[in-house]
Amino acid sequence: MSWLPFKAHRHGFSALCVPAVGVVLGLGALDGHAAVSTRELANLSFDELANIRITSVSKKDERLGDAAASVFVITQDDIRRSGAISLPEALRLAPNLHVAQASANGYAISARGFNNSAANKLLVLIDGRSVYTPLFSGVFWDVQNVVLEDVERIEVISGPGGTLWGTNAVNGVINVITRSAKDTQGTLAAVGAGGRGADAVLRYGGSWREGGSYRVYGKYADRRPTETAAGTAVDDASHMAQTGFRMDWGRADDQWTVQGNAYDGGEGQPAPGSIVTGARFTLGPIALSGANLLTRWERTLDQGGRVSVQAYYDGTRRTVPPTFSESLDIVDVQLQHALSPMGMHAPVWGLGYRYGMDRVDNSPFIAFLPAQLDQKWANVFAQDEMALRDDLRLTLGARIERNDYTGNEFLPNARLAWKVAPDHLLWGAASRTVRAPSRLDRDVFVPGVAPFLLVGGPDVRSEIAHVFEIGYRGQPSERLSYSAALYHADYDHLRTQEVIRSPLSVFFSNRMEGSTNGLEMWGTYQATPAWRLRGGWATHRASLTLKPDSNNLAAPLNVGKDPAHMWQLRSSLDLSGQSELDVGIRHVAALSNPEVPAYTALDIRYGWRPRPGLAVAVGVQNLGGTGHGEFTDVRTRSELMPSLFFKLLARF
Repeated sequence: MSWLPFKAHRHGFSALCVPAVGVVLGLGALDGHAAVSTRELANLSFDELANIRITSVSKKDERLGDAAASVFVITQDDIRRSGAISLPEALRLAPNLHVAQASANGYAISARGFNNSAANKLLVLIDGRSVYTPLFSGVFWDVQNVVLEDVERIEVISGPGGTLWGTNAVNGVINVITRSAKDTQGTLAAVGAGGRGADAVLRYGGSWREGGSYRVYGKYADRRPTETAAGTAVDDASHMAQTGFRMDWGRADDQWTVQGNAYDGGEGQPAPGSIVTGARFTLGPIALSGANLLTRWERTLDQGGRVSVQAYYDGTRRTVPPTFSESLDIVDVQLQHALSPMGMHAPVWGLGYRYGMDRVDNSPFIAFLPAQLDQKWANVFAQDEMALRDDLRLTLGARIERNDYTGNEFLPNARLAWKVAPDHLLWGAASRTVRAPSRLDRDVFVPGVAPFLLVGGPDVRSEIAHVFEIGYRGQPSERLSYSAALYHADYDHLRTQEVIRSPLSVFFSNRMEGSTNGLEMWGTYQATPAWRLRGGWATHRASLTLKPDSNNLAAPLNVGKDPAHMWQLRSSLDLSGQSELDVGIRHVAALSNPEVPAYTALDIRYGWRPRPGLAVAVGVQNLGGTGHGEFTDVRTRSELMPSLFFKLLARF
């Protein structure tokens, strides 16, 4: 069988392959606000860390120890001491995520399986703004250029979050929460460089008389090109300039936030080859730009109630010569009202409306038809947390979300939390969640002009998951805390690629079902006042089956992209009042489709604070051999080599 590989964009359209008898299409992303002390999290005690407040599980402020979900929190101090230079690298700290890097800017990130170039069952938010694209229900990670120094925490929920967050929150929710402007006063300058590239950040924060605060920043990031295992250069170098601001102010019971970002940059586009003809295309660089603006108002009501309204605009531009160019503008408005507790009940409800304007410039290679499409999404949800006893809470909720493709979707959820002891929580949950169709599922045509071989999926429906979880979170001693969760999920109507033999064509349908099972656990041990150990382990098994009426050509490509297990161990040691040593080791089991060997990587970082306000860090990443791959075929994926890094940070 002959194949014609075609890559519109290694970090956009990751693989479009037309075999003699069918097509395999993959579109790649590969390729709030709660109170933590305003002090550096490095200064928090073990007990304070165990009592970090989070908001993503129930859309209200609660202790991490009381959250009835599998949630891991990455703190600002975790990010700083990891040596991470990008958001995907910071997400490696979460043991309940599979983070796979395929090139300098290309990542596949998922929770609880189904990792692929689209990774379309994971919802990602930055300060309440969803960054998934309705083009393929995934995330373009190459443009999520967050200033890591301004991140307060990242809440990573593995498991469904559809009731509160909507469709696409099937296997997990990542909520990136940045610091309030009042916690980023003064000037910060940071410069980093190493084998992976260079970064520079300049940020200034101030205040005004009425009690408001603001910050403005500029950031520039440059990524070096990588090589394959065979030593072939990969055209994946990139550069990105970004600027933005945030303002926070309030009086009495009202609080306001306004923030925005704008970016512009570009990256290389690895040239695909053709096994059929031996031809090689010359592709131009990818142009990336965008801007977003968010405003949020919150009011504290009498007797514990709260109401908030949030609205944002997000515009993105992506040009991938010669295959496609997209201009996407989204406007989103949300209202949430947490009522005052009424006896045993603590209800919360909300509604939202989202409008998207997608404009695609099609090419002879691929087309989205119609090329110009306006879409609407609307939702309403309600949830009630009931205190059955002092130590027993039952949460029931449901969401109805409407989209233009499949109409109304029903997303119910039930959670039971039993406080076995003051520092021990046993919880269970049952949820129904869905992934709604994207433009890639419904509107894609290949080639870009008739006659078409791939004719989209006009009847593609939502993928459905019924998920059951049981978990435990506890702190058996003042030095030890740990969490574990066991899950089982039944999936139906998973997307397939079906063949019509006369005349030959391929279309998308929903003729696959299956189940997944897994266990994830992690813990923290404060060995001494100066030495903290953290570890995590996760295992995952999946079984997918085609339905009798399917002749899905790509069935073998839907499995083998998730490791059977992963583990990590991190050591954070304060050597003195001015220096620290961090060592992290992570292991990911082999992937089978395509074959990616198991790997173990070691990261080491040394940090030194010669005086207040000045910090220096040096380190090395990806030790453990001559290099390793993490995702996609060995002929095209980047080999991640050991690399040195240096960072200088000054506050004044």
